[in-house]
Amino acid sequence: MSNISSNLKYLRKKKGHTQQQFADAMEIKRSLIGAYEEDRAEPKYDLLKKIAEYFDLTIDEFINDTINDNWKPKPKSQGSNLRVLSISVDQNDNENIELVPVKASAGYLNGFSDPQYIQNLPKFQLPLPTLRQGTYRAFEIMGDSMLPIQPGSIIIGEYLDNWNDVKTGDTYVIISKNEGVVYKRAGNRFKEHKELKLVSDNKMYDTYAVDADDILEIWKAKAYISTALPEPTPEPTIETLSSMMAQMQKSISQLNKN
Repeated sequence: MSNISSNLKYLRKKKGHTQQQFADAMEIKRSLIGAYEEDRAEPKYDLLKKIAEYFDLTIDEFINDTINDNWKPKPKSQGSNLRVLSISVDQNDNENIELVPVKASAGYLNGFSDPQYIQNLPKFQLPLPTLRQGTYRAFEIMGDSMLPIQPGSIIIGEYLDNWNDVKTGDTYVIISKNEGVVYKRAGNRFKEHKELKLVSDNKMYDTYAVDADDILEIWKAKAYISTALPEPTPEPTIETLSSMMAQMQKSISQLNKN
């Protein structure tokens, strides 16, 4: 059972608004505010989102938390105070898997929370039992930092609404303000740090960290689609062995410093 009615009444009064003043702010009838506060009706999604944003809350906080004088929002750095996710559905009300191509990656940073932008992305469905539960999005990756997964591959990720669930060693698509869309392996957990270390499978790339406040979304990798079939593993050469030794020495040196 949600706390919409009690939370709405408390937040409205805390703002010093009458029901009519708040109804005017939401551009709806005053009678609807009364119905919501008396628990005779609940706002639809678009209005729910508008109300939550008006009070600087997430929808999850507005619906599920008991908001009163003792309530405190969870800090973003702990991965729990996340924004509302925009999705699209098919004609049967099933969630689509939206595709974010490389060319759309820059636009995604500005449009990720815009329902109209999400609606205009390419979308598809996959009849796989493992992808029936949850919310999924597909991202085209570029670069060779996660070899053997080739540039141009499509990573299908499941939306992670609590960043404390990030597991060291698992792979994720991370959307951040400064790095954009990247596919990396997690080098730590949020419970222990206020930043996320991103590790490349291609050891030619250095590990780096992204501040929690810089991150917009995290998608746990569940599958990938690629038109590049794997090549046979070549025999090691002197050059590759030397490169591996140099990387090992660099890693050992970093460990000693820490």
